[in-house]
Amino acid sequence: MSRHQGKQEEREFEGEKLPSEFKLSRSKIMYIEDKSGGLEGEARIGRVYLSKSGKTLYYRGMKFQSLKGSGFKANYFEVESGDHYWISGPRKDKNDHLYGGNSGVEIDNDVHEEYRQYINT
Repeated sequence: MSRHQGKQEEREFEGEKLPSEFKLSRSKIMYIEDKSGGLEGEARIGRVYLSKSGKTLYYRGMKFQSLKGSGFKANYFEVESGDHYWISGPRKDKNDHLYGGNSGVEIDNDVHEEYRQYINT
């Protein structure tokens, strides 16, 4: 993830040009939960980069597109694998999991301080 931060040169992502998707101004701290194995899966809070149109999300070398309301307890799919994910803004009360709580949710090191400030406001 940090390999993308602050870099603004053009890059390739599986043959697709990413001119400025990885600018901090086009990123958000978000909750990302893998739903491919069931209702609850591995979850993280990290910096997600948005495409210029906002329809494509990028996180840790993965590319996500919206399920446009057709997912079951998921709102995005990872383009390469087809796996379903729930991606949303983090909750201030830390109840990000589908059934509440934040047990097992890992917070990426590069957003830890910013996330802590967010939940304490």
